[in-house]
Amino acid sequence: MLIVIGAIVVAITVYLMVKQYETRLVLFGAGMFLALCAGEPMAPFKAFSHAMQENKLFEAIIAVMGFAMVMKLTQCDQHLIQSLVKPLRKAGPLLIPGATLVTFFINTSITSSAGCSAAVGSILIPIMLAAGVHPAIAAAAIYAGTYGAIFNPGYAQVALVAEVAKASNMEVVSNHFMTMLATGMIGAFSLLVVALLLKENKGYVVPSDKQLPADFSVHPVKALVPLIPLVLLLLGSFGLVPALKQLAISHAMIIGVFVAFAVTRTNPQKISKEFWHGAGDSFGHVFGIIICALVFVSGLKSVGMIQAMTDAMVHTPAIAKISATFGPFILGVLSGSGDAAAVAFNRAVTPEAAKFGLSAIDMGSAAAIAGALGRSMSPIAGGMVICAGFAGCSPLESAKRNAPGMFIACCVTMWMMLYK
Repeated sequence: MLIVIGAIVVAITVYLMVKQYETRLVLFGAGMFLALCAGEPMAPFKAFSHAMQENKLFEAIIAVMGFAMVMKLTQCDQHLIQSLVKPLRKAGPLLIPGATLVTFFINTSITSSAGCSAAVGSILIPIMLAAGVHPAIAAAAIYAGTYGAIFNPGYAQVALVAEVAKASNMEVVSNHFMTMLATGMIGAFSLLVVALLLKENKGYVVPSDKQLPADFSVHPVKALVPLIPLVLLLLGSFGLVPALKQLAISHAMIIGVFVAFAVTRTNPQKISKEFWHGAGDSFGHVFGIIICALVFVSGLKSVGMIQAMTDAMVHTPAIAKISATFGPFILGVLSGSGDAAAVAFNRAVTPEAAKFGLSAIDMGSAAAIAGALGRSMSPIAGGMVICAGFAGCSPLESAKRNAPGMFIACCVTMWMMLYK
């Protein structure tokens, strides 16, 4: 009975979000209702407290949003945008898949989907908007590339598959390399097709209050400032500058703020105020949605929906191949976490892969990739919320545009990994 109630509440929640009711209210209310139905009224409050203590995610988000506000104050973001808009317009519709693939590459080093969304989205989304790309497509293009981390041998999901399959991390990455490459291309170019069909690849006009004077002159040094944190992070992540290896996203953003002051000589009091203004906004708007999403997920857990889906996959070996892909995929969509979905499957089912006539390394990678694909079209995923915030659109609108490509990519993952 609780499962039925859960399914009805999920349907109503999706409907209310489509109708653009206040996202935080809908998610928090749905989570509370489900928990009360399950007789666990404290579950949402525990999820709320747990989310408030997610200091690593919180640290990255507030620092990036604070940095973005400083870039806006100093107009360094506009110098970068204006310097790139003309050449990028020549790329035509390829700007959209190009942004996805660039994010895909960067995510191999900045492996947090939320952190990568914040670091890359703060630069590329405004550039895409200025080039005429619709906000929902611009946000979707960035988040569609945030599962490139599975290329990284040190990524937690790769390590888990290696442990279960009794293989090395490099063997796991080599095994799913071509599948990842294919799904990345599918996600990028499927979004382009969606943009062309909806005529959202060009024509968007930035609101007049955000436009610059016609005689705005680009300063090349100021144009480089927004790139400073990303360059520092990449130099450290790829080991090109060992001293930067331990540099956190938040630290890179703070360094960027100091560089902005040195280059523009803006009043430091104004810079401080804008940085903390951005930090506060990020908590209220971005992190607020993430908190409420976790409350909603706790409600789903309370009524047993997440566990029921996991059990169905475990106890249905006849459809093991479908379960290994679409099980984590659906869980990723519902929970906003590809890692949680894949870990649950790979811990419970993948060790028994031989019983289904499959190899553990293939089944494990399929589950990890599918979970990430599902998360990449989830309207409650933290990274999606961040990208939508930069674009000024609804997370659900961006998620809908990513859905066709992620679904097709999941089918291709199943075929390439489990039917080869």
